[in-house]
Amino acid sequence: MNAADDWTTEEVCEWLNEHGFSQYSDLLCAQHRIDGPVLLTLTEHDLRQPPLQIPILGDIKRLIICIDSLKDPQGLNTFIPNGALSLNSSRFVNKARRRGKFDSESVTDDEEEDLVDTSDKKRHSVHLSRNLDPEIWKTFLSFVYVFCVFLLTAFVMVIVHDRVPDMEKYPPLPDIFLDNLPYIPWAFQVCEIVGVLLFSIWSSILFFHKHRFILMRRMFSLTGTVFLLRCFTMLITSLSVPGMHLQCSGKMYGDTWVKLRRTLEIWMGFGMTLQGVRTCGDYMFSGHTVIITILNFFITEYTSRRQIYFLHTFTWVLNVFGIFFILAAHEHYSIDVFIAFYITSRLFLYYHTLANNRSLMLRDKKRTQVWFPLFSFFESKCDSIVPNEYEWPFRYPKSFIKFFEGKRK
Repeated sequence: MNAADDWTTEEVCEWLNEHGFSQYSDLLCAQHRIDGPVLLTLTEHDLRQPPLQIPILGDIKRLIICIDSLKDPQGLNTFIPNGALSLNSSRFVNKARRRGKFDSESVTDDEEEDLVDTSDKKRHSVHLSRNLDPEIWKTFLSFVYVFCVFLLTAFVMVIVHDRVPDMEKYPPLPDIFLDNLPYIPWAFQVCEIVGVLLFSIWSSILFFHKHRFILMRRMFSLTGTVFLLRCFTMLITSLSVPGMHLQCSGKMYGDTWVKLRRTLEIWMGFGMTLQGVRTCGDYMFSGHTVIITILNFFITEYTSRRQIYFLHTFTWVLNVFGIFFILAAHEHYSIDVFIAFYITSRLFLYYHTLANNRSLMLRDKKRTQVWFPLFSFFESKCDSIVPNEYEWPFRYPKSFIKFFEGKRK
């Protein structure tokens, strides 16, 4: 049974207004008393011929598309082009839900739109995901993956330190920003503080997010992939130091055991100067830029843009200022920072475009398996957009559980 089967003429009129057909509401509802059941029987022929005789072909086609969406036995599951399924149509979803025609968990408050999903798990909606299995074992594997990549990155940083060009023979390269930006000694520490702040915000979001294991899996796989790429770029070409203030001397870690011990020191200190870690040669591209950028993108992706807009603005300001402080510290060339931001942001958007559009992933399934095997593996059961739902992760205290349940309602 369809959601529109028991609509009154007033509800049909409201539906027409919500979908941009207000100019025909008087014709269809007031003059011809079309209610829900009659609306579902209308054809293109009915709209073209008297007594309706709508003169605009585009309106006829769009109205038929909207009516066809109502005929879907699962209710409003078909994709409507040109924004025909408007945000305000959630009122009709709520009415249908009260009548028992939708699964009570199918409509959620996402950051962009109120979307409707099907209760038929065999169908792949283009909207919200119905298959939200946390697959904790995959999250664990993604953690192992990023863990190993970070170890490899630390080892590569030791290797490239031995290959740093001599500062007297190879001075800093010309750089349009560094040449015009004065050196600020404390700027790099401020950048790392920005990273710690962004990480604290993201950790809080993960703690309360209902689908935290899916988010962690995506975070680990994307971060690991970007840093694995960074390992290759660091090894391929060794750039001269970007600033004369950097005291770098090559061939410090000639012995294998010394290299391994230094690798462990870098890994345990997360490569941060706040932890006493100083490295040279790991310039192309900036790991600090990667971290603050990917944290910013994850925070803005998995929080509501409408409800906490200030947080999105705040994290973007931190991202921009973090990049500025990296340059102000003369720890990286401008190209290092630019490439890091570009690769991180593009990979994040590419990953989520495929994850949020099941049809794209299915169409290019074989190509995706070859060029993006981790995505094919980790997202095999997550068929579309992950809604931003929050909960208290523990069974106690019950007052918090009731608070979050009330928020969801």
